[in-house]
Amino acid sequence: MLNISPIALRLGPLNIRWYAILIALGIAIGILMSCKEAKKIAFSRDVIIDFVIYTLPLGFLGARLYYVIFNFSYYLANPAEIFALWHGGLAIYGGLITSIVCLFFFCKKRKLSFLKFLDILTPSVLMAQIIGRWGNFFNQEAHGFTTTKSFLHSTLHLPNFIVEGMNIDGIYYQPTFLYESLWNLLGLLLILLLRHWKDFYCEGEIFWQYVAWYAFGRFFIESLRSDSLMIFNKIHISQALSFIFFFLALFYLLQKTNRKALKK
Repeated sequence: MLNISPIALRLGPLNIRWYAILIALGIAIGILMSCKEAKKIAFSRDVIIDFVIYTLPLGFLGARLYYVIFNFSYYLANPAEIFALWHGGLAIYGGLITSIVCLFFFCKKRKLSFLKFLDILTPSVLMAQIIGRWGNFFNQEAHGFTTTKSFLHSTLHLPNFIVEGMNIDGIYYQPTFLYESLWNLLGLLLILLLRHWKDFYCEGEIFWQYVAWYAFGRFFIESLRSDSLMIFNKIHISQALSFIFFFLALFYLLQKTNRKALKK
């Protein structure tokens, strides 16, 4: 059994967790990616930095509020845990929705293209999600239902450190954090490969492709998770949102495709 510690560094009384390091790393790489893309299309990098400074704390707040609201009974009984971000509990959908709302008002105030800004940021969001999910691995959370060591080794062919990291209190669990990280990685590679092909994407389509891609994968991955946020103890909240977002994105992309076809 591998001893997975959620703590990366101990500096006196201060414990620095892998969860925090990986989230910070994902955000940092994402910012660099957005700045590089902004430069390519003559978009101000300073605007990217201004938006990040303005939105980052609100995005974290939205991600945490979403998680707390849908875990209300637990946090009502343990109110001090509301502020214990190092224990995990940041909901991606909460952070994304908050950040998109912030971006809308930011673009309106600065007189910028909302859809173009979304397209610039989309690969960065995927990168942050890819890296950030590994924080769940070190926290031993966001895993799936029970499984066997043989399934992880022989069927999925996972390296031993992941297999043993999924051994929690003597029970093996499905690494749903890994499924989502790899799904996002594939989506990122596709976007990076296609986004500069001439006339392949119209403004806003990179973002909506991301929404469709992420929502499709999350819908199925969420059904494997054992710690999903639920409504009425029956409906997976993230699965329901994924269903809605996927068809919204599909509708948008089909509409844009039809308009492009009519113009030819």
